Amino acid sequence: MSRPQTLADWQALAASLTVESRAFVDDAFVDAASGETFATVNPATGETLAEVASCDATDAEVAVAHAKTAFAGGAWSRLAPGRRKKVLLRLADLMEANKAELALLDTLDMGKPIASSLGDMAGAIACFRYQAECIDKLYGEVAPTGEETLALVLREPLGVVASIVPWNFPLMMTAWKVAPALAAGNSVILKPSEKSPLSALRLAQLAKEAGLPRGVFQVLPGYGHTVGKALALSMAVDCLAFTGSTAVGKQLMQDAGASNLKRVYLECGGKSPNIVFADCKDLDRVARHAAEAIFHNQGEVCIAGSRLLVENSIREAFIDKVVEAAATMQPGNPLDPESFMGAIVDDTQHARILDYIRKGVEEGATLRTGGQALEGPGLFIPPTVFDGVTAEMAIGREEIFGPVLAVFGFDSEAEAVALANDSHYGLAAGLWSQDIDRIMRVTRRLQSGQVFVNNWAGGDQTMPFGGVKQSGNGRDKSHHSLEEYSALKSVWMSLAP
Repeated sequence: MSRPQTLADWQALAASLTVESRAFVDDAFVDAASGETFATVNPATGETLAEVASCDATDAEVAVAHAKTAFAGGAWSRLAPGRRKKVLLRLADLMEANKAELALLDTLDMGKPIASSLGDMAGAIACFRYQAECIDKLYGEVAPTGEETLALVLREPLGVVASIVPWNFPLMMTAWKVAPALAAGNSVILKPSEKSPLSALRLAQLAKEAGLPRGVFQVLPGYGHTVGKALALSMAVDCLAFTGSTAVGKQLMQDAGASNLKRVYLECGGKSPNIVFADCKDLDRVARHAAEAIFHNQGEVCIAGSRLLVENSIREAFIDKVVEAAATMQPGNPLDPESFMGAIVDDTQHARILDYIRKGVEEGATLRTGGQALEGPGLFIPPTVFDGVTAEMAIGREEIFGPVLAVFGFDSEAEAVALANDSHYGLAAGLWSQDIDRIMRVTRRLQSGQVFVNNWAGGDQTMPFGGVKQSGNGRDKSHHSLEEYSALKSVWMSLAP
């Protein structure tokens, strides 16, 4: 499918779409066992896109049984790595050929701008290709022993992996979880968010076309408290990979402990600090990056630079520049390629963001721009900037997951580091400076899984992605993610003298 170029092109493609709304179990699309469905809604228009199968514990039990049968059968788990690579590369090619449709599904489902969704598709495709290429290039080990023994360290797939992914980057987060798990030889059950299930179901169609064996990849749409919890409590699921809120991540760890001590890898919330020192170059450029760091994807980003820490000697001038940049990032029709921001994913999130804005005003922060929902159809909130924020304020310490920036001031490097680390979270951090000594000191002292220096959210598939503290414990991307979906086996052989 060729890529549409204009708003009218995308609207025409949307009008022509036929979406799959059933679960994908054992190589077939089926209704939920209960017959129940839920509506997935376009937040930019309020239009119901589809009534989607609402899976529950019964569906989970069936899918897990098929996944275990597929794993034991070995058609995928024991397939030579080079042959698994070919299938996954074929899947990536199919995603490339259908990227406009996949991007459109994510935009319609959760309201993100189509330009952003196209960027997500590029990342998802790159992830499948990277992980496919990795799998036949990772060697085992021969341990150093005497001539009378041979000691091998083998890396093997775990078995059944359940992947629970969020709604803010639906297909890209799916790729980060599913691609390495499949590359390692596991059977995978995907539970997409009930707020954005459509691209996952389209991916299932493409996976079947690419040649993934029966039962190796299955998709169960539904709610976290039903089918998600059933997967977490299953005695036959060997690994649970999750991206979402810290509260849900904690519950999943408890469920794993209450069942079979399955491996649990979590990428959870964030309240990421973005530190601007007075010696940074080109304040206009840095201010625009600081605005993009929080307003991209409507602020519905786990690593959003939601805490802006600015050295007081430049703070007033810098905030003015951030506000100017924010004025160019107003929400628009998500199908318009020129829109920087789109719609908030649903009524619940929309109300949550507005409640935090109200708290910010009540707690004494200074509202510099934004703060009111836009009138008319759709769920739109403009870029919102608060100055004079302190760590005691809700907007300064809690994850909002919306286009709300909290600005702090500081006078010294030590104060900046202390402010940055004063958080339960540790997913990402950024700093802007031209002083290489300062960069190295601060980078070492920031309690964060990743640090961006003179950029925000930089990196590619070669870099691991994940956090520390209550931002989680897992790593997506890079060859390190393959370690999470495989187990080491030690083999000690006695040899004849």
